[in-house]
Amino acid sequence: FRCHSNQCNRPLVNIIRAMALKEALSRWEKKTGEKASEAKEIKLYGQIPPIVELDSSLSTLTNCEKLSLSTNCIEKMTNFNGLKNLKILSLGRNNIKSFSGLEPIGDTLVELWISYNLIEKLSGVHYLRNLKVLYMSNNLVKDWAEFSKLAMLPQLVDLVFVGNPLQEKNASAGGWMEKACKKLPNLKKLDGENADPRVKHVQC
Repeated sequence: FRCHSNQCNRPLVNIIRAMALKEALSRWEKKTGEKASEAKEIKLYGQIPPIVELDSSLSTLTNCEKLSLSTNCIEKMTNFNGLKNLKILSLGRNNIKSFSGLEPIGDTLVELWISYNLIEKLSGVHYLRNLKVLYMSNNLVKDWAEFSKLAMLPQLVDLVFVGNPLQEKNASAGGWMEKACKKLPNLKKLDGENADPRVKHVQC
């Protein structure tokens, strides 16, 4: 049982029983006094024991606009059908390996926070047609061919990519900002820095 999250660095005895998403939502309702199906923002980060699977109860969050699921042990992004209002999704510090499963929220999602995961390939990212902000630092993307798939996101203006092998290699050799900005000319911010070529002091 391996997890990229700090959650799973605890003794094994504490993580033998993973928490079902349905149970986590029930706890959230008791804590907040709100109905999950009606809430606009739901925070389920750092659950103990951690959430491992996004089960069908996720699809009941029809009114949710911002969903926080970071610092769990989630492996796959599934059951987003029904989240027709979701705009911001936080899944940092999990065990996610691909963008597969986000198709149902491709029209509504504006921000995706997915740093500190295990993503190497960017197949499926093109479904996120309206994505403006993508924070995916400290993943496993190694080559420009994968990075170039981000050009299929016409609305993307803010990208954090630091900590991926591709970024680390090119940053140490020099020219990371310039190369990345050429491949994604619509970016305004890259790794927290201005990426607008009209601004004189930037590298691209």
